Amino acid sequence: MDELYSIGEVARRTGLSVSAIRFYSDAGIVTPAEHTDAGYRRYDVDAIARLELIRTLRELDAGIDDIRKLLAEEIALGDLATAHLAVVDRQLSRFRARRAVLRTIVRQRGTTEQVSLMHKLVTMSDEEREQLVDDFSTEFTAGLGIDDFVDYLRPWRPRLPADPTSEQLEAWIELADLVQDADFRQAVRRYFSDTFAGPPADQRTQPQPPAEGTDPEADHTADSQTDAEVEQLVELLTEARDAAEAGLPVDSPQARELAGRYLAAVAARADEPDAAAVRRQLAAADPGRQVSRYAELLGRYQSLTATINGVPQPKAVGAPATTWLHAAVTALP
Repeated sequence: MDELYSIGEVARRTGLSVSAIRFYSDAGIVTPAEHTDAGYRRYDVDAIARLELIRTLRELDAGIDDIRKLLAEEIALGDLATAHLAVVDRQLSRFRARRAVLRTIVRQRGTTEQVSLMHKLVTMSDEEREQLVDDFSTEFTAGLGIDDFVDYLRPWRPRLPADPTSEQLEAWIELADLVQDADFRQAVRRYFSDTFAGPPADQRTQPQPPAEGTDPEADHTADSQTDAEVEQLVELLTEARDAAEAGLPVDSPQARELAGRYLAAVAARADEPDAAAVRRQLAAADPGRQVSRYAELLGRYQSLTATINGVPQPKAVGAPATTWLHAAVTALP
């Protein structure tokens, strides 16, 4: 006959209290193997195993009804685990969001109004987050004729994953707050306006779309030419960025071909037939100021986006396409 154990011994073996074991017995979830003449309960090893499972499931917040069905083999353990895993995942997501908000509050010593805002930011839907970034992009490109340039910035578009870490949530809070800041938006708009509208035609060193405030009654042919020029610039910058990130040597045949197309685009945009003069002007231009300005303005945005997207931090924050193109033009034979 299998050895039987008193309720006290079962309590010591399972870690459950005596009252909890009595409760499960009275509820019919675990039945004692026998009762002594004095009415004391005795349990076998099978009952102890069932009680140990109950304790584990209760620690995982499984309900009594679910446990009863599982032990009666009315539901499978895998199904029960799947259901409770979904609950735990939701709870974990909420705790991560709370921790991100609390850490940000501690770091920034936020006000009560900021607490509400931060909680709203971390609980945004995917659609709301996308809309926030779209609004930011629309504001700094509106009226500059560089709508297509948003495609160039697509690698730095923040996309919070479905199961973000606390670090990603904290980065999202900071970035969402940043792109809603009116001063930041205006500064980004000024940067792109200066970059693409630039100086007068006789001083230009890169293709230029029409400056902000261009006469809306200007002829449509000029507008279509400008659109084509901006589209070409976006393509050139995208190719240059990819080349820079791939480590393509600036004196390689591919680099010379790309630099040649860039030089031709600049000359056409500046209405300058002397390509040699345009090349000298481009080679003499120092991209350092633009790179530094980019890093100061958009470096943090780029770093936060890398954290949110779960990709490595950029090796160098700046304008890699601009720097690479300058070096490639300078290296032309």
